[in-house]
Amino acid sequence: MIDSHCHLDHEPLLSDLDNIIKRSKNIGIKKILTISTSVESFSRVKEIVNRDEIIYGTIGIHPHEADKNKIDSEFIVNNLNKNKKIIGIGETGLDFYYDNSDRIKQIESFKIHIDASIKAKVPIIIHSRNAEEKTFEILNEYRDSNLKILMHCFTGSKKFAEKLLRFNTFFSASGIITFKNSTNLQETFRFLPSDRILIETDSPFLAPAPNRGKKNEPSFIDFTATKLAEIKNIEKQDLIKITTDNFNNLFFK
Repeated sequence: MIDSHCHLDHEPLLSDLDNIIKRSKNIGIKKILTISTSVESFSRVKEIVNRDEIIYGTIGIHPHEADKNKIDSEFIVNNLNKNKKIIGIGETGLDFYYDNSDRIKQIESFKIHIDASIKAKVPIIIHSRNAEEKTFEILNEYRDSNLKILMHCFTGSKKFAEKLLRFNTFFSASGIITFKNSTNLQETFRFLPSDRILIETDSPFLAPAPNRGKKNEPSFIDFTATKLAEIKNIEKQDLIKITTDNFNNLFFK
């Protein structure tokens, strides 16, 4: 299995990293992608990827941090070139859930990350919340740029997913698909092509059932894998192979 999105630099994971890694390996996790959310976060991610061979990282600014963290595409590309274990850009994107968010700065930051992804030819990890129309509008501006897109913790509509499939887009399922009220999201993942799905924890957030409400960690991805296999009506081992192959095809080819 591969946890395609977590935050090992966040507590309580960071202070318990050795045990987190051990439990991950015990359930069969082969790779963990720990995601940068700010300049300060990236400084920690650079250190964490050296803690174990299964850990990889990204560089990027979360939309909530866009007003406090200003970087340019050159900064992103240069840091990608310096470390072979930094394999993606993000998480970036748009989050319009809060009315007081600085949407202009989010959009500017998003486009900087997209430019870096095009220059470096590495995948971009996108966060989109209450911003489907604008997210697609921006991505559509780059439709001829051969972007590699990963929609992290995808909770969007089926219509949004259909539009994104026009591009080279992958969709990552988090523990949200295990929640009882996620029937629409489950239906969307049932619809999505199997060669376009991944799994993630987004730990320490969004722990899947039966651990909902607890602090999440990569080893809990086993519950998400079980549920997604049920949704896709395939054997769990087949789901694990599919999502592992998809991750490797996206990030290492």
